[in-house]
Amino acid sequence: MINWAGFLPTALLVSLIPGANQLLGLSNAVRHGTAYALAGIGGRLVAFIILIGLVVAGLGAALTASATALTVIKWVGVVYLAWIGFSSLRRAWRAPPAATASAASAPAAGRGLRPLVINEFVVAISNPKALLLFAALLPQFTGGPKGGTDAQLAMLGGAYLGIELLVGLTYVGLGSRIGATGIPARTQRRVDVGSGVCFLGLAGILAGDNIV
Repeated sequence: MINWAGFLPTALLVSLIPGANQLLGLSNAVRHGTAYALAGIGGRLVAFIILIGLVVAGLGAALTASATALTVIKWVGVVYLAWIGFSSLRRAWRAPPAATASAASAPAAGRGLRPLVINEFVVAISNPKALLLFAALLPQFTGGPKGGTDAQLAMLGGAYLGIELLVGLTYVGLGSRIGATGIPARTQRRVDVGSGVCFLGLAGILAGDNIV
């Protein structure tokens, strides 16, 4: 039997911890609004579905045991987080001084949903800690081999996706409220600089983390 009483608060706590995807969702909501940020969350959830599927299929343990696979995933994540960070800093540097936040974000939004969805997907799928989390966390709350483990892992994974969606909506809601105020361009640039520094910091932390 699944230990829901232990899993649900644990999963909520894990999801609430600010990470690259939650920061990206918040930033997308500030710059582009709720609809675009929600599309980005969709990309994140697709990545998590793939990772959970690997765990259910038994491939998660094999990947987490492979130093080479984890190293490759890790450095893809480092490079991509650094790229997002530098892009945010470059956007802050190039922002028109007299533009409002809403006006500055309009051209970016005009490029469509795809870049936001791809960003969230790649950040999630290239985070080796996400794979390690699912491979280590989900099995702890199943009923063991006699309890239909695969089905239980799938149920736990589905529950985590629901929690991740709710927490993501909270971050998006906060970002949308900030963006809806029509913050000045100077403040928007500070947000971009802060986001860029945070993403570069996350890239540095991941690069220095000995996960293998």
